Amino acid sequence: MTLIKFQADADLNQAIVTGVLRQQPDISFQTANEAALEGVKDSAVLLLAAKQKRILVTQDRRTMPIEFAEFILQNQSSGVLIISRKTPIKDIIDALLLIWRATTADEWIDRIAKVPL
Repeated sequence: MTLIKFQADADLNQAIVTGVLRQQPDISFQTANEAALEGVKDSAVLLLAAKQKRILVTQDRRTMPIEFAEFILQNQSSGVLIISRKTPIKDIIDALLLIWRATTADEWIDRIAKVPL
């Protein structure tokens, strides 16, 4: 069983990452700042997440689904979770924790999903 690791996109509200790590410090959740993602194109962000075997967590509902569809034609993705800006942060944190506890990394390969599920 491979544990899930997350990668925050540059547009992800940092409070989500902070909240997840406060509740479960064992989760590997790399921030966009740690990965130097500010200003990086979506295709490069997807490639970095895939190379590091991290599920990309983003709030980019406009361009990321299109980029993801193009990316998986040539590459394998570790998955993408699209976070709704309308959902309360606590609900998002709870959903990410549930995903981390109840699924494995292998289940997310080449999948994209909206959170909450």
